[in-house]
Amino acid sequence: MSGYILGVSIIFWEIQTLLELNIGKSAHMNSKAEFFKLYQENPEQKKLDIILDILRNDGLIIYPTDTIYGIGCSINSRSAIDKLAQIKGLKPGKERFSLIFENLSQVSEYARNIPTPVFKVMKKALPGPYTFILHSGSKLPKLLNSPKKTIGIRIPNNNIPRMIVQQLGSPIITTSIRDEDDIIEYSTDPELIYEKFGHMVGAVIDGGYGNNTASTIIDCTGDEFEILRRGLGDPDIIF
Repeated sequence: MSGYILGVSIIFWEIQTLLELNIGKSAHMNSKAEFFKLYQENPEQKKLDIILDILRNDGLIIYPTDTIYGIGCSINSRSAIDKLAQIKGLKPGKERFSLIFENLSQVSEYARNIPTPVFKVMKKALPGPYTFILHSGSKLPKLLNSPKKTIGIRIPNNNIPRMIVQQLGSPIITTSIRDEDDIIEYSTDPELIYEKFGHMVGAVIDGGYGNNTASTIIDCTGDEFEILRRGLGDPDIIF
């Protein structure tokens, strides 16, 4: 009799343990992202370390820039890039995201043969609200190479994403957080961004209210500069 009771107890314990594990797993899968308040002047290192750990483990983050809030991942994570493409409704392998760099020296490692006139304009414009389209170099991971062999360059005038890139040791993929609202194209309130997108990413960084105007895009791959999109940055910077 005692053996029977012991057997039932063991079975009950195993069922209870499995239920607890499943509940824990379900809660983890449905949990929202970390939500961090960071200041440009002095970002807290403990929070940066958590953000870096998320990026190094194929996670996505949402962060402030000098224009609108961005969502991105490590340049070296194919699975994270695929997640980002899925969120944006793009076919994996066909996406053309921009990259955030720390400075122009880092850009020169990933872009090929930047002409002197282009470099002068970039030096004048960056850090700032611009995206420059350049020919990609050989160091760019093959998983990012587009058929046109070009990359979009961003060096935002915001210390938070640039410090993340500095400490990560490589650029991060970046794209904009777009709102489904027909009137409000871009979300600017980090708390609302967290409520809408927190279940899709590992961390949302609150760097204050964002802008609702995107960057100005300048194509530098032809014989002349071409303005592909007029945004927050003054397009006359090319003259």
